[in-house]
Amino acid sequence: MAAATHNQLSNNSLEIPIYANDIMDSKHCQKIEEGDNVDYFQRAQWLRAAVLGANDGLVSVASLMMGVGSVKEDIKPMLLAGFAGLFAGACSMAIGEFVSVYTQRDIEVAQMKRENSMKVGGENEEEGEKKNLPNPFQAAFASVLAFSVGAVMPLLAAAFIKPHKVRLGVLILVASLALVVFGIVGAVLGKTPKVKSSIRVLVGGWVAMAITFGLTKLIGSNGLQM
Repeated sequence: MAAATHNQLSNNSLEIPIYANDIMDSKHCQKIEEGDNVDYFQRAQWLRAAVLGANDGLVSVASLMMGVGSVKEDIKPMLLAGFAGLFAGACSMAIGEFVSVYTQRDIEVAQMKRENSMKVGGENEEEGEKKNLPNPFQAAFASVLAFSVGAVMPLLAAAFIKPHKVRLGVLILVASLALVVFGIVGAVLGKTPKVKSSIRVLVGGWVAMAITFGLTKLIGSNGLQM
């Protein structure tokens, strides 16, 4: 009787085969998912400082040189304005980024202290969490470097060209190409649409240069001697 019952249970049981390939595939998929788990928010923080710095340096210096070039054909005033814009802009970006990141860091540290004061062993957790906070000195240095890289491009483009109209044309061309590159790089690193990003950056740069050129020429043509 027991043997019959045992045979009946064996016949009615279901066998589920497990293959080694299935296990390997599942582990492989898990590794892919873990590899794709990128902190794009953290990347965006550094991307913002780098792309904005380079874009600001390019647009600011190019616009200054275009504005001066609208009333002065000599190359020297254009270069002086460009270098002045580079130095002033780099210092402004560094100080602004340092203050901004330091303020953000202070706020996050204060929040961590409030949260960890209610936990047992919260002090040890706080020390570990502080290591993940943004560094204001690194942010300031990154902003200076990015701004300087962008600002040098229009200076190099116009430094060795004597004809006035050709100089302005080359300046616009180099600035436009650089703006497109900045837009594409930012889109690739931030996983956003490339065309939309590059067009947005390019049009913004054109608008800034056109407004600076037009208003400076208007002021210069109304009797302001330079």
